[in-house]
Order: sequence, then structure tokens, then C-alpha cells
Amino acid sequence: MIESSSPAKAILFGEHAVLYGKPAIAVSLDRRMTIRVVRSERYSVDRRPLSIRRNRYVKWALENLYDGPPLAVTTSSSIPSASGLGSSAALSCSVAAAIGQIGGGISNESCASDAFDIEYNVQGRASPTDTSASTHGGGILVSFKEEDERLWSLSKGDRTWHVHNLPIPPMTLVVGFTRKPSVTPIQVEKVANFYNKSRFARETIEEIGDLVWDAVKALKGRDLVRVGELMDRNNSLLTILGVNSRELQKLKDAAAPHSYGAKLTGAGGGGSMIALTDRPEEVAGSIERRGGVPFIVSISEKGVSASGRIDHDGH
Repeated sequence: MIESSSPAKAILFGEHAVLYGKPAIAVSLDRRMTIRVVRSERYSVDRRPLSIRRNRYVKWALENLYDGPPLAVTTSSSIPSASGLGSSAALSCSVAAAIGQIGGGISNESCASDAFDIEYNVQGRASPTDTSASTHGGGILVSFKEEDERLWSLSKGDRTWHVHNLPIPPMTLVVGFTRKPSVTPIQVEKVANFYNKSRFARETIEEIGDLVWDAVKALKGRDLVRVGELMDRNNSLLTILGVNSRELQKLKDAAAPHSYGAKLTGAGGGGSMIALTDRPEEVAGSIERRGGVPFIVSISEKGVSASGRIDHDGH
């Protein structure tokens, strides 16, 4: 048997803008997606036949990254699906790592590249932010500047993203899940339509990009007050882009009195918000009273992992 595991992620700053040449900051969280893989007589996921409807990410990976006998895949996750916490990225990373492990193991850079290919081809449009965060662990900065000490660079078409390690100071985050799914392609298309038609939308994207660089300085300076202020501002800019929702704003407002700052995370429209706080129990209680599902989380320094082997005779 081969077992692989990858963490959830939260985007601290820059979602949506990262698709338009702007930087983004993401962190890995201490919730994980684990998969187990064994050889089998037929392909299956969680004891059901492999299906394009239920298993788009696994199916694409097996058809394009794997060349061998059928596999049975079993998944186990503490990441709510369609929550904006990178469940599909964690699955993509875990599958890529498992396939790599069958061949003797792959580097984090190769895993990040394969996982990005899975997400990009299944979703139709994506940045490598989520999959790189899930692969690397800790914090990352995704930018279009080829600076020193980058982890890796990934390209699609005429666009290249450079992924850098970004040390994150000790911090506690509280996730508030709205219970409403966040459907990434719908929100991405909504922003694209606005961006293509409106100079105001393009200026808003520019401002998000500038804000991310301010956030890098604040994080490096361990200035959590400033980080919180920038989270609030980033949320306001995402609201202008149309990806906030009544459910998200309700949970943000609930967390605000006990937080340095709070914002939606991920594609928006539903999914989750995050609050930066040193009073996590109070924030979690406020979110729960407003109908959300709270998770007190910390930054996970452990990224993707894979272990085990499958011999050629099937054992």
C-alpha cells in the first residue's frame, strides 16, 4: 500500500488577483487529505467504480500521469469540500504524490507541477497557489518576479508563476465555514467578466496586488495588527469584485470584535472566511452563533508526504 497526505490551505491575500499577474500569499493549515492506494482488478475510489462525475481529479491524474495496472484509491479528509480551504488542491497533491511514489518517489517541485496540471485541466482555469501551498507547507508567496531562493516556477501559456517560501510568524486563525459551497469556476468567470468590461475592476485588481506586497512586509515584521488591517482591506476589495456573499459577511462581522482582521478566503460566493486572532474561542463561539461552522487552526509546516510501496507482483 502507498499512503500520501497533503494539508488544507488558506489564502491570506491576493485571491483572484493572482490570475491577473498579481502576487498572492497562502498558508497551509493543520487539516489534511489522506489517500491510500493499492493495486486492484479494476479502478475504484472509495469502493465505487472510478467516475468522471464523482472523481474528476483522480480520473484525470490516472489517465494522464499514470501508466500501470488498475488501482483502488481510498480517501480520508478533515477538509470540508467546496469550503475554500483547498480540498481539491490537497487531493490533487496527494494523488500526484502517490503516483510518484509508485515510480520510486518525486521531488516537491515535480509534485507541485503535477498537482497544478491536475487542477488546471479539471477546473479549466487556475493558478498554482493552492497546490503549491499544499505541496510545500508553511507559507508561500506566489509572484511574477523571478527573485532569489524561489522554490519553483510553473507556467501555463504565456504566464509563469514563481513560488517562494514565505516565513509566517506564529498566529492563530479561525475558519468560519458558511455551509454554502464555493464553486470556483463560477466565481472566477464572474470576476473575469467584470475585469474585461470595467476599468474600475482592473484598478481594484491592481490595488489587491499592491496590498499583497504590504502584507509581505507586515508578516516579515511580525506585525499582526497591520496584517489584520490588510485582511480587512483585502476583503473590501474582494467585495467590490463581487465574490463576497451575505453568508460570508455575516461570519466576518461576527468575528470582527475579537480579531485583528478577517476576510473571505478562496474563490468566495460561499465557502469560508478566516479571522486572525489571539482570542480563538471567542471568535469560534461568535461564528457558531451566527450559523457558521468554526475551526480553530494553526499553520502547518508539513506539506505533502508519501510512503509505502507497491511491488510489481501486486504486493
